[in-house]
Amino acid sequence: MRSDRIKKGLERVPHRALLYATGLDKKRMGKPFIGIASAFTDLIPGHTHLRLLERSVEQGICAGGGVPFVFGIPGVCDGIAMGHEGMKYSLASRELIADMVETVAMAHALDGVICLTNCDKITPGMLMAVARLDIPAIVVTGGPMLSGRYKMRRLSFVNDTFEALARFKKGDIGEKELEQLECKACPGPGSCQGLYTANTMNCLTEAMGMSLTGGGTALAMSADRQRIAFESGERIVGLIKENVTSRKILTKAAFENAIMLDMALGGSSNTVLHLTAIANEAGIELPLELFDKISKSTPHICDILPGGKYYLEDLDFAGGVTAALSRLKDRIKDNPTVNGVSIKKIVDAAVVNDDEIIRTTSRAQRRRHCCVEG
Repeated sequence: MRSDRIKKGLERVPHRALLYATGLDKKRMGKPFIGIASAFTDLIPGHTHLRLLERSVEQGICAGGGVPFVFGIPGVCDGIAMGHEGMKYSLASRELIADMVETVAMAHALDGVICLTNCDKITPGMLMAVARLDIPAIVVTGGPMLSGRYKMRRLSFVNDTFEALARFKKGDIGEKELEQLECKACPGPGSCQGLYTANTMNCLTEAMGMSLTGGGTALAMSADRQRIAFESGERIVGLIKENVTSRKILTKAAFENAIMLDMALGGSSNTVLHLTAIANEAGIELPLELFDKISKSTPHICDILPGGKYYLEDLDFAGGVTAALSRLKDRIKDNPTVNGVSIKKIVDAAVVNDDEIIRTTSRAQRRRHCCVEG
């Protein structure tokens, strides 16, 4: 094990002394050391509930026969940082996150890592780190926020705050309604309800095989999300024993599947910025022309916010990422996943629960232009 570097042999007496000071005993000293890179913070609604998922991941690691170690990773909320000097720090934080995960994992010779994340630059930063480290890793995301409600109308963050502000300035709505929208658009923990950067990247992470099945869309605060966290903790021990490292999953095929899903769902154009950075860390060339090529041949099968009418909760109830991929099964390139089962086998078992939310390719229109064409 990688962790033997800090816990085996005569020369490691001082190292073991410090490890025993954390509360470890001799029995656990012989088990895999697994880091939980947790981006929990009270500042970001997508992350306020991650302490609950930390517990589930820890329990899973212990059940699998590993030893969990939680360490902190910072996060920036793009929504809160927007419109002032704070936005200058958002993209830069991605590089800091990647560096911090790498630093802790290398300095403490961790055998594997669970990346507990959710929002815009944090998930890409975590993926950059595990691609760079090339150790066993699983990404556990916090899940999307439920839709808000006002007079039985569903609300979303962008449509019912930014757009509501403009409507108020125009005189279309009054101050009372604006105040209600402000208070009800974001009803609790989770990433913003549409295919903005956070949810798009979380879906693509599952498509690339770096999250367990359901990890892209299972709702924040749901029992499904907790089970995924537990199973991820349990599964990381298996990846360590099988020596399945991140670059064995983050192949060129994985990135091409992710780009295809992005186009099929109608996801954030920021994924171009992030996928190319992650691929670079994995030693894979991902030219912009590839995005354009895949875009032109991929039908747009989901009508999801902000461009459409459905919410992430709808996509989840309709079958999630694997159901969407099942519509494209003849186009998918087979690839390993952290599940221990290939992506094609996972997709073959997927079920579409709603043919309107996840349309067949025959009912979809092809994109005329890729998001990178301006």
